[in-house]
Parts: sequence; structure tokens; C-alpha cells
Amino acid sequence: MANSDEYYMRKALEEAKVAYEKGEIPIGAIVVCHDRIIARCFNLTETLADVTAHAEMQAITAAANTLGGKYLNECTLYVTVEPCVMCAGAIAWSQLGKLVFGAYDDKKGYHLLAPNVLHPKTIVVGGILAEESATLMKSFFQERR
Repeated sequence: MANSDEYYMRKALEEAKVAYEKGEIPIGAIVVCHDRIIARCFNLTETLADVTAHAEMQAITAAANTLGGKYLNECTLYVTVEPCVMCAGAIAWSQLGKLVFGAYDDKKGYHLLAPNVLHPKTIVVGGILAEESATLMKSFFQERR
């Protein structure tokens, strides 16, 4: 299981759980390049009072800084929830090699609002550990209502 999509998605879920504990919307993301995790992030929108501080945005920035370049074409981004249009745009600009996400977002996910936004060479795999990701999100919002 090591170095599989499920293995890395579990690492992203660990980040989402940290976000949950900090009162952030529990979305976690990691970036893997050549079987090495080069970025671990979670939502920081509340902490930073910044609507753009999504887990994916944080992860793209951290990965680019680690690699010393803006293109992530040899990397895979694992994120617990389907990216929004903003994040999908950033994923496209970074020319990400592969996107793997957990739960689909049937309200604000990019596949509904801008299905062609990603770079044409980006491989997309959705639904990995989707139930765990969705359950974490549901628990978070139920607690706050």
C-alpha cells in the first residue's frame, strides 16, 4: 500500500484532521514528487482571514518553493475534497501532473462549474477515500450548526 493513491490520501486526511482541530474547514492536501512528500498543508482561511488560503493553494505554493520552480508537472496533489474553481485554476497554471481527490463537491467543485479548467495533460482520479473525507466534513459542519 505504500506509495499508492490510498496511502497518500490517508496522509492528506491527517492534514484535514489537524485543520478540524484548529477550527478550519477540514480539507488537507499533500504534494508528492518522485515518491516523496514535498508539501503538507490544510485550509488556513480562518487563521489567515484569507478566502484564498485553501489547502490546495498552500500546497502548490509550498511545493513550488521546495522545487524552486512554478511547474509541478512531475508531481501529484492529493486533496481530501474536490478542488473549487479557484484551486483548479491554480492547479492548471502549475501544470500539475496528477490530481487525486477524495470526496466530490457537488456544490462548488470544479467539475460542475468549470470542467475543462485543468491542464489537458493532468491526470485526474476522484473518489479515493471519499467516504472518510465526506464524513469529516459533515461532522465539522454539524458541530457548528
